Amino acid sequence: MDDGDVRDALPEDLDRGFVGAYIFPDNRRRRTTGALYLGVGALTLGMSSVYAPDAVLANVGLTIGAIGLLLFGLYSVLAGRKFGLNENEALVAASKELGFAVGHASAQLGWRGLLSRPTWRILAYSAEDPPISRSLVLIDAIDGTTIDAYVEDNPEEWISTSNELDGLEREAGLPEIEDV
Repeated sequence: MDDGDVRDALPEDLDRGFVGAYIFPDNRRRRTTGALYLGVGALTLGMSSVYAPDAVLANVGLTIGAIGLLLFGLYSVLAGRKFGLNENEALVAASKELGFAVGHASAQLGWRGLLSRPTWRILAYSAEDPPISRSLVLIDAIDGTTIDAYVEDNPEEWISTSNELDGLEREAGLPEIEDV
């Protein structure tokens, strides 16, 4: 096989050509792993307490490890709360908060606080061409309340995608594309 024939390829689900709705995994999956940690921790703690007086491998370290598993399992069960709204509903909530028509926007899921409360981070631009304003809105993913909103004039240099682009193509010496 020739070196030129070897190509790296992305899996289908990571390929930019993937078309379809992406669904963020629900936070409740944490409860499953939390239950497993609780079960293994309880089993290990029970075994270490039964065999501790005369067993070689059941010592204080095993007991401390079992308690650690129980604590982390409890944390996972408490942190695994269900989403109250998905990314589309978060985008709608953000647009209501902003008070201007939203053009381009994106949603990112993050977590905040000690119990990892899920939070939607919405980056939105106004609908003008080019956008006049941009904003960052934080929406609680469980109850849908707005945590914070930042709005500012768009400091980025954008070109219009309509008439100005034709002039730039002429200045750069690019061939004009005729409408058919």
